Amino acid sequence: MRKRWKDVLRFFYVIVGDLHRAWMIPKMGYYAKHPEKYSERFRYEYDRHCIRLMNKRGRISTEAFGMENLPKEEGYVMFANHQGKYDALGIMLSHDEPCSIVMDAARSNMPLVKQFIDLVEGKRLKLDDLRQAAGVIREVTEEVKEGRKFIIFPSGGYKHRNGNYVDPFKPGSFKSAMKAKAPIVPVALFDSWKVFDLWSLRKIKTKVFFLKPLYYEEYKNMTSKKICELVYQRICKAVELADQPELAVLQ
Repeated sequence: MRKRWKDVLRFFYVIVGDLHRAWMIPKMGYYAKHPEKYSERFRYEYDRHCIRLMNKRGRISTEAFGMENLPKEEGYVMFANHQGKYDALGIMLSHDEPCSIVMDAARSNMPLVKQFIDLVEGKRLKLDDLRQAAGVIREVTEEVKEGRKFIIFPSGGYKHRNGNYVDPFKPGSFKSAMKAKAPIVPVALFDSWKVFDLWSLRKIKTKVFFLKPLYYEEYKNMTSKKICELVYQRICKAVELADQPELAVLQ
């Protein structure tokens, strides 16, 4: 039983502790359905407001480094290592400009998760449907060209474990950024797995490292496999240097 509840203890604690705020879930759904009334900025900030409330209840904090590395005016794609259910929330909390996410469709329709994704007009990717996946890549490409920012987890998933192991990345994940000729921003997550994968309610601090972008002029002659290897190596190195943030963000 302990193993069964291991990855939901803190989540369950947060949900029960915030039952008096359950009215926020349909409100999130309403905001998501009416983008003509509520701007992208408004909806993104409401998502971040909900994350802050969850973090306060769940005794979770996130420290971010390297925000100065983020491109200032154009659209870009952030590629991060995947550790667990908190990963996207930690990045969004640390990323001041509105951004969206590409997520496994099978995990995206759970209560509360659905509302979080819908508020930022996230893309749902069916991993077993190549035609649908190709359509999502086209959509992300066009929206990035128009200036939007996206989070993609190029490992495609994660496994529960006690550690900061970086799963291998899939080269095809980088196609949308390459086709958009957009900056590729590696993002290293550290201790994000602890939020929902520890049998504990003790205080948790996660770290987000925004690494130096890889611009189109730097990667235009590279294959997706080469780009994938480069981004993977830089993220692995940043995770290794997580206790030295000033060095980690230089990767």
